[in-house]
Amino acid sequence: MGHLITRRDIDRLAVPAIISGIAEPIISLVDMAFVGRLGTADLAAVGIASSFFLLVVWVLAQTRSAVLAVVARHFGEDRLDAIRGLVPLAVWMNFGLGLVFFLITNALAGPIFSLYNAQGEVLQKAIAYYHVRSLGHPMVLATFALTGAFRGIQNLRWNMWLSVTGALVNLLLNPILIFGWGPLPAMGIRGSALASLIAQVVMFVAAIVILERRTPFHILPDRWSHPEIPALLLLSGNLFARTIALNVCYYLGNRFATGYGEAYIGAHSIAMNIWLFSAFFIDGYAAAGSVLAGRLNGAGDRRQLYLVSWQVVRRSIWIGVGLAVLYTLLYSPIGQVFTADLEVQRLFTAVFWMVIITQPLNAVAFAFDGIFKGLGEGALLRNVLILATALVFVPVILIGHQLGGLLFAVWSAFLAWMAARSMALAVSFQRRYRPATGGRRR
Repeated sequence: MGHLITRRDIDRLAVPAIISGIAEPIISLVDMAFVGRLGTADLAAVGIASSFFLLVVWVLAQTRSAVLAVVARHFGEDRLDAIRGLVPLAVWMNFGLGLVFFLITNALAGPIFSLYNAQGEVLQKAIAYYHVRSLGHPMVLATFALTGAFRGIQNLRWNMWLSVTGALVNLLLNPILIFGWGPLPAMGIRGSALASLIAQVVMFVAAIVILERRTPFHILPDRWSHPEIPALLLLSGNLFARTIALNVCYYLGNRFATGYGEAYIGAHSIAMNIWLFSAFFIDGYAAAGSVLAGRLNGAGDRRQLYLVSWQVVRRSIWIGVGLAVLYTLLYSPIGQVFTADLEVQRLFTAVFWMVIITQPLNAVAFAFDGIFKGLGEGALLRNVLILATALVFVPVILIGHQLGGLLFAVWSAFLAWMAARSMALAVSFQRRYRPATGGRRR
């Protein structure tokens, strides 16, 4: 049976994962908080461009979950030597993938942001920001593969320190590069993008140092092939298809909001970045679920897998409720942190309650996402998300738009979508993993 996993064990993994998981959205929130002082057009531009950057990263970074599942399974089986050459291959695969998408999206930034209904000054500033920020794609994706390996060997503290370092570098450089300091000229939104890029370079280099000094893996592979590559690519492919469906929702939300006007996309960008921050925050327990599910699956301990998974879900729900309470208490001041534009603040506060309601639902969906990723159930995650997007999100946002719901229509779609995802994943887990003896939850 092995070591009985307790709530303290889950928390020990989840807390560092929470801190590390929020680094990228914190970088984007810091960018928006500083850029919002430049004007509404700058805020809208960075909101569109940084959201697109995060969405590309989400699509392509699914290799991290695949690496985590493979490494955690071999860790549970006590066979890490068998995948010593797989981790560096995954890192360089991600780096190459990031390079390809940097070249494509950088060249097509204008048409891409035009699809979001951005035009005029907002479009030009979004392109300028993204041209700099997109240089980070190769390093961000490679870092994700590295941190997936760290998670797989049950060490999430390294990820936490990497993320804290990146967030601090970004926080320090943002005001200096945006507004200028001493001999450094003011660079505006390009300075904000450059601060984010430098932070990502620092995190990548630090992750390589940790890999070489503290793990059995190395950054350069002995050979450029491995028997686990097909399974890794299959799982990554299923998660990739799943995340394409995810991006359809974010794209439609941004497209409709931008079409309603500059103030609307400004308000939606604030709401969406807070939503993404919350998602990454809640994802800390999902990361713990991934790590433990992969390990227990490798060890063949199905009963403890079931019990621990539900513990992870319950802890995630409490985190979601806590965030909802915090946001309720700070309901009015939050918008003022990001913009001085009264119209943007008004539109934001009109829909922020919907962002708050999604938090416990997000907790259930993200917790089971993590658990199923750790179990290598990429096909199930793909199918649930595609169906929820096609049958729930798209109809709700289109009907709401036709009825003149504006941002209310957009966030109604997100609310219904998360409810469908959480319910489908919970039911699927019960059917697949509830012990035959009818094991009761603790």
